[in-house]
Amino acid sequence: MPAIRSVAEEAAFIRGPALTDFEERFADLHNIKHAIGVASGTDALSISVRTLEIGPGDEVVTVPNTWISTAFAISHAGATPVFVEINPDTHQMDPAALEKALTPRTKAVIPVHLFGHPAPMSDIGPICQRRGIKIVEDVAQAPLAREQGRLAGTLGDMACFSFYPSKNLGAYGDGGLILTDNDDLAATALRFSNYGQNGTIMSGVHDTVGYNSRLDSLQAAILLRKLPYLREWTEARRRAAARYDELLEPLPVKCPAAAPGAEPVYHLYVVQIDNRDACHAYLRENGVMAQLHYPIPLHLQKCYRNLGYKEGDLPISEGVNRRILSLPIYPEITDEQIKRVVDVLARFIESGP
Repeated sequence: MPAIRSVAEEAAFIRGPALTDFEERFADLHNIKHAIGVASGTDALSISVRTLEIGPGDEVVTVPNTWISTAFAISHAGATPVFVEINPDTHQMDPAALEKALTPRTKAVIPVHLFGHPAPMSDIGPICQRRGIKIVEDVAQAPLAREQGRLAGTLGDMACFSFYPSKNLGAYGDGGLILTDNDDLAATALRFSNYGQNGTIMSGVHDTVGYNSRLDSLQAAILLRKLPYLREWTEARRRAAARYDELLEPLPVKCPAAAPGAEPVYHLYVVQIDNRDACHAYLRENGVMAQLHYPIPLHLQKCYRNLGYKEGDLPISEGVNRRILSLPIYPEITDEQIKRVVDVLARFIESGP
């Protein structure tokens, strides 16, 4: 690939021109001033939480139905994750539940644009702004998603992206990025990502305890090559989701619902179905690679037993979790492949309990 060859010939593997170019183009795509490439989406979240000076004694509110990196970023800062209920139709944070969970210790909220659907930022934003609470958007699964016409990743104080290979915009390894319009936050996030040194240089002067977290030039070059195709791939995902919606309509399956004003990008196509575990096994036995996103809600994970949550504390999230099933979706999936998935699913339903 010419992009990789160029990086090798320049021998600019770290902080090379490919990274600068990608950061600039990604920032321009979102009409945001600053983009900081980091080693992963997990690091983007961790660095953002640290940048906002969140630490021991603070609380950060998020949802229990996401990948655990969101909660780990809070815990690694020494703060306490607080999990709130979701909307059972859209899988997104419930603004009313968020408002009830806020305390004087709440310093930030991490809305997750889960499965490629935008969180209800038009409601979440004002709730936080009235109280001076910071917002870190988790956009790992939703690049180019919109809510009320506004791009995900432009609706908070900081936004975090993942370029894990399976993401809508995936690298050939790990990768992540932080967006912010705030000059001070950008400088601090960059400092954290670069061993606590100011700017991008290796000065050997460390103003804070930082990370070694940089998006390397090879991954940046690959992402730079793929970025122009993101809109095309997004439209292909939307067409695939619409086809699933059409074929699943006669079946007793709950399809993913887009909230009014939401423009999802369908990183995942997540249905809800009775007898989920048996259905999951049947699909996989018949060559359909259905998945569970995710098997155990975060508040019930062993690593968070110290928080005191118990089964039944978040009944909506727990009930949805027992029914969710992700059907295959990607830009190249064909109508014939989608029809086969639905046919296998229909056979399972027809076979009875």
